[in-house]
Amino acid sequence: MSRRPELILASASPRRLALLNQIGIEPEHLIPAHVDETPERGELPRKLALRLAHAKAVEVQKKAKQAGLAGDAIVLAADTVVAVGRRILPKAETMDEAAGCLRLLSGRAHRVFTGLCVLSPSGHARERLVDTRIRFKRLSAREIEAYLASGEWTGKAGGYAIQGIAGSFVVKLSGSYSAVVGLPLYETTGLLAGEGYPVQFNWLNPMGLSGV
Repeated sequence: MSRRPELILASASPRRLALLNQIGIEPEHLIPAHVDETPERGELPRKLALRLAHAKAVEVQKKAKQAGLAGDAIVLAADTVVAVGRRILPKAETMDEAAGCLRLLSGRAHRVFTGLCVLSPSGHARERLVDTRIRFKRLSAREIEAYLASGEWTGKAGGYAIQGIAGSFVVKLSGSYSAVVGLPLYETTGLLAGEGYPVQFNWLNPMGLSGV
């Protein structure tokens, strides 16, 4: 019987790890990627999401090999980009950035592009882009002020986290909810299975997840 390949999640995001755990997957290693996320001149949101997901996977695979960690492991990376038209919104780090995002998103539709990359030990990449459309309610000045005070927006693409308080802003969502949180589960399982990773390994023994 062949050995189950190890999995490296190229992220330190607790949300992405929780989503993987939700479908019975426990990566052996969590290695955050640190890449320049500045869009290239004229770069479209969908291209940026895919480019960054690929760059994260490549960087983490290189880190893992240099550290002598699982040279035969599969690497999973993702990146989420929020956009209004061709305009790419920042991953808000200041209250002013978050406020600008919320005012722009208020009462209108926007798109969330999530790029996925699964990198084999040999460097072969399987990629997918997930496009989700969301419409926000019209936000009052009081709602924006209160949301900013919550701090939930910190480091979030578009200045909000749909799995938290901002879920109450969503009037309509068309696409993948898990992609907006950070990892589209349907597409993730498809890419991992295509690379030979046994997605259903723990489904027959859900109590054994902690011992993977």
